[in-house]
Amino acid sequence: IATDLGLEMPAPHEHGVRLLDRGRTKYFSLHGKTGHLVTTERIDREQLCRQMEKCVLRCEVIVEKEM
Repeated sequence: IATDLGLEMPAPHEHGVRLLDRGRTKYFSLHGKTGHLVTTERIDREQLCRQMEKCVLRCEVIVEKEM
């Protein structure tokens, strides 16, 4: 994420970069030293999507300050 936004680390936090996950479980976070998008929980497709053909987890990246 940091590379895609052109930010030097630890700049993502300085720019107010944060992730918005939908639902109670937060599956994603930004790694503090690298800016990589990482999983924070085990993602079990069968549990999350059961009978659905497509399984999509949405995560929004918000940048609050100017870049």
